[in-house]
Amino acid sequence: MVDLAKLRSSFAEISTVEPRLFSAPGRVNLIGEHTDYNEGFVLPMAANLRTFVAVGKRSDEQVWVHSVDLNETASFSLKQSGSSQRATKNWVSYIQGVTETLTKEGLAFSGANLVIASDVPIGAGLSSSAALEIAVGFALAEMAGLKISRLELAQSAQKAEHLFVGTNSGLMDQLTATFAKENHAMLIDCRSFQITQIPMRLPKTLTVICDTRVKHALVSSAYNDRRRECERAVALLSQKDKPDVRALRDLELDDLNLIEELPEPERRRARHVVTENKRTLQAAQALAASDVQELGGLMVGSHESLRDDFEVSCPELDIMVDLALSLKGVSGARMMGGGFGGSTISLVDSEKLEFFSERMTEGYQLATGLVPLINVVQPDDGVMELDI
Repeated sequence: MVDLAKLRSSFAEISTVEPRLFSAPGRVNLIGEHTDYNEGFVLPMAANLRTFVAVGKRSDEQVWVHSVDLNETASFSLKQSGSSQRATKNWVSYIQGVTETLTKEGLAFSGANLVIASDVPIGAGLSSSAALEIAVGFALAEMAGLKISRLELAQSAQKAEHLFVGTNSGLMDQLTATFAKENHAMLIDCRSFQITQIPMRLPKTLTVICDTRVKHALVSSAYNDRRRECERAVALLSQKDKPDVRALRDLELDDLNLIEELPEPERRRARHVVTENKRTLQAAQALAASDVQELGGLMVGSHESLRDDFEVSCPELDIMVDLALSLKGVSGARMMGGGFGGSTISLVDSEKLEFFSERMTEGYQLATGLVPLINVVQPDDGVMELDI
């Protein structure tokens, strides 16, 4: 848990101004993976793991940033612009990118001091990057009095990730960090950005995140590769059989026969997206009906598709999912996030949590030599200013 007193004292070391405090959550995705940039459906919730930002004004056209967790400090000038001026430290690139994209939306200020602390684990598939982007973006906009909608804030953060970090991500993570509601999951239509809040009424079931403690180096490049493969599938289908298709979202299960005629790997990539969209809509209905067995089964199907058709799993994720599904009290499990490491999500009977944690730790350590990090998460609110 973040020590807010330490956050404020760290800020006091560099400024006599009383800071304002803001926070944004990490993201847990129940189902709907690699569908957001295909204009499809996702079913995430915010996690009660959050990034906190203390912010105060400067007057010298500089943004000064300190990370309590990394014990690192960096700065950049507001007079410089463009992704070619990105910071040398990757985590600062997110902040610099959000600052610049918001400036294009009308953000006007003379500089800022930012002190950041977070309990969203980095590289675990919980979107620590979006939590950072949204917390900083919201803080700067509020401090400068910029009138910007929450959707525009999320879109600005996404642009920052595209231009300054180089990951052509969808909008799910930023929308979740911005719009999430406590005790709810969100069915998001990633074409219209319509959000349906669905109560999480699973009183005897816990949402458990198991961090594999690995993140393979190819995650960023492979993510962009998968996006290009999906775009090529759309282009091939629109040229031949489906002229009105603008994204894989426009295909239904009835179109799987057409998808089977695509070359590889586009065939399997398209098949994953089409079936994953269907699973996500069914999962939203199951969650609304508090049907944990149906939801869990759909999660298993999601993992199998991500592993076999989209090919974004890895041995550690597969071991962890197989271990979870072998245990009593587990309704479903799957990999979560971009893939190639990070975390799995499992639905676990609350009475079996201790048993689950012990067996997962023992089994995973025996298979990989690594000790997993296991967290129970609860659905939390989106970005907010703290009343202090």
